[in-house]
Amino acid sequence: MSYSLAGVSCMVTGAGGFLGSRIVQLLLQEEEELTEVRLMDTTFSPELLKKYEKFQGKTDVKFLKGDIRDAAFLQKACQGLSLVIHAASIIDHQGYLDEELVKGINVKGTQLLLEACIQNNVKYFIYTSSVEVMGPNYHGDPIINGNEDTAYESNHCFPYGQSKKAAEQHVLRANGEALRNGGSLMTCALRPMYIFGEGCRFILLHVDDAILNKNVFLRLSRKEAIVNPVYVGNIAWAHIQAAKAMRNPETAKQIEGNFYFISDDTPPISYSDFYHSLAEELGFGIESKLAMPLLLQYFLAFLLQILSTLLKPFVKYVPPFTRHLLNIYHTPFTFSYKKAQQDFGYQPLYSWEEAKQLTSNWIASVRAPQGREYLKNGKQC
Repeated sequence: MSYSLAGVSCMVTGAGGFLGSRIVQLLLQEEEELTEVRLMDTTFSPELLKKYEKFQGKTDVKFLKGDIRDAAFLQKACQGLSLVIHAASIIDHQGYLDEELVKGINVKGTQLLLEACIQNNVKYFIYTSSVEVMGPNYHGDPIINGNEDTAYESNHCFPYGQSKKAAEQHVLRANGEALRNGGSLMTCALRPMYIFGEGCRFILLHVDDAILNKNVFLRLSRKEAIVNPVYVGNIAWAHIQAAKAMRNPETAKQIEGNFYFISDDTPPISYSDFYHSLAEELGFGIESKLAMPLLLQYFLAFLLQILSTLLKPFVKYVPPFTRHLLNIYHTPFTFSYKKAQQDFGYQPLYSWEEAKQLTSNWIASVRAPQGREYLKNGKQC
């Protein structure tokens, strides 16, 4: 159904990050005939640099250190490319970062990158969006097995969701823009569910809290508030499948200018139960009831937000939880990947059992260097 990426010069933004590095890994493993892969980010860990040494010789790998908000840098970075996978993003669910910074990187950075692609005749552009473009909304309205045609009031009230929605709109509107060489830009956006897997810092935050709670996960979400997270290897694979399909004239017309929800076969489950499922075989338990009654959580979030607003002229106070975060935890919100399967042949590369085992092994390696007994003793590395 799709073409190969043989002969393509590709750049991945955010290539030093959780998802971006996985996209690059699959590109180099699955598409050995790429002419070039450029890795763009502000920093690269020594471990990541060492990992890509073994691929030298098969595909030309270049590291580009720069800021997505630097227009001159982007102009140089995009020269000679045919494909850009834009995975760079700044994520903030609680308000730790200034709104200007979040929107500057997520929105302005995306606009500048699109302009650089148009100026340099980059044909294909794939944007990593987010399920938060859809919601959950301020009212906490649920969606079960939603799709790209699901009607929903996405009344965003938090900078991160607003920024991803605005950036996605810029990307999709840019589809069909004339390139300098007379061609046209082809764009699409992928909206992943919550992404998990090896290297996910959010998982470690919950694991660390559980370790401090005698290896028992706090129940932060209602059991009924089911979601369907996606494994990092599967969302990375979706980018590559979309890129191949965009090069195929038969499928390109279906994809260009469209967005797609990307999930996999992870069973729908609440966030708290999900984290527990990843660490259960390591000896972790989970509390049976919410740490705090639901109405009380929302009332305290309201009071803390008022406090944060009152203190704003004097000091920055970030509440430990907000109404936005509570809506994420407590709203049933699941989506199907059928349209991506139909339009560009997306099929998860990893089964749920494989993804679960790989993630569990990683948790053990970074939080339990002495094995299961290390965790059972309530120690933290």
